[in-house]
Amino acid sequence: MIIHMKIHTVERPYKCNQCDKAFTRNGDLCRHKKIHTGVKPYQCNQCDKTFSQNSVLITHKRTHIGEKPYQCNECDNTFSLNCNLIQHLRTHTGKKSYQCNQCDKAFSINGYLIRHLRTHTGEKPYQCNECDKAFSKNDHLIRHQMTHTEEKPYQCNKCDKSFSEMIVLKDI
Repeated sequence: MIIHMKIHTVERPYKCNQCDKAFTRNGDLCRHKKIHTGVKPYQCNQCDKTFSQNSVLITHKRTHIGEKPYQCNECDNTFSLNCNLIQHLRTHTGKKSYQCNQCDKAFSINGYLIRHLRTHTGEKPYQCNECDKAFSKNDHLIRHQMTHTEEKPYQCNKCDKSFSEMIVLKDI
C-alpha cells in the first residue's frame, strides 16, 4: 500500500499542453505528445499498421506470432497483453466495479459499461463510409460493411454455400 500511495504523491512537473496528463520525466512527455500529432514512425512489417511508440509495435507483433506471456494463475488462459490478463482476472472474482447510472446493470470492464450506456443514449458512433447507416458497436459496422463488398467469409460445412454473417443451421 505504501508503494501505491507513493505513485499518487510523486511530483509530475512535465505537463502536456493538449490534455491533462503529466509526467515525471520529460522523455515520457515527448513520447506522449506523439499521440496528439498523429506521428507514427514505427511500422509493422507484417500488416503495415503504424504506431507512435516502438514498445507498442513490439507488443503488437505478438498478435502475429501468437506470443502470450501473461498467464492466469486461476485457469489456463494466456494473454498477449497484461491489461487483458487484468481484465480477465475479474471474471474469477465476479467483481463488477462499473455501475450504470441509468439502470441496475454493472460491469467488470469499463469499456463494457461505455458500450452499454449507448443503449440508453442511442449513440451510434460507428458510421459506414459507404452509406448513411451507423451502429452502436464496431463489430456490427464490420458485419454491415460486408454487405457492400459482398464478402461471405462463413462457409457451411455441409454444403458449398457461403454467408456474410455467421448463422446457426438446425437439422431439419
